[in-house]
Amino acid sequence: AFFWLVSLLLSSLIWFIAVKASDPRDEPLQKGLLIFGVMFSVLLQEAFRFLYYKLLRKAIEGLVALSEDGCSPISIQQMAYVAGVGFGLMSGAFSMINLLADALGPGTVGIHGDSQLYFLTSAFMTMVLIFLHTFWGILFFHGCEHRRWWEITAVVVMHLAVSGSTFWNPLYLGSLVPSYLLMATAAAWAYLLSGGSAQNLRRFLLCKS
Repeated sequence: AFFWLVSLLLSSLIWFIAVKASDPRDEPLQKGLLIFGVMFSVLLQEAFRFLYYKLLRKAIEGLVALSEDGCSPISIQQMAYVAGVGFGLMSGAFSMINLLADALGPGTVGIHGDSQLYFLTSAFMTMVLIFLHTFWGILFFHGCEHRRWWEITAVVVMHLAVSGSTFWNPLYLGSLVPSYLLMATAAAWAYLLSGGSAQNLRRFLLCKS
């Protein structure tokens, strides 16, 4: 969560400086800066995810050196899951803060004929991002651990795609549907990389050991 906060702070500072240094009356330029800010923030988040992986790798080496049996008490898969959850929960917390700030006013959502589903769809988008960050953490760490750079690239591309789809709003189906499809894909992929199988899933659903 701390690493995600640092990446957000840096990207916010760069976007703030870019906006202040530009003409606020130039709407196309301001929209371009917003798109640049979102894309840059995504790349910075993934860069900090990689730095966090390197830090955890050093921590595991230290734990192995200190352990009596030469084994780490926690696996890289467990760390990947926890790191993904941390990124996701902090991302969701900031999304909820923004929603609460919008809810304070002024004005009423939908009063000028816009969609009244803003808060509902924003809640669904927040939820999908929390899950996606969890799955992305597993995929990203697996790619780093096994030198599969295409897995890391896939995570970055999916993150850019989900963030870019929000520019379709207020056409909310244009952002929610692709995001949930990507979430289902990332979930299945992370499940398989974590050692899951169709047989294990069937046993779980049927409550069999």
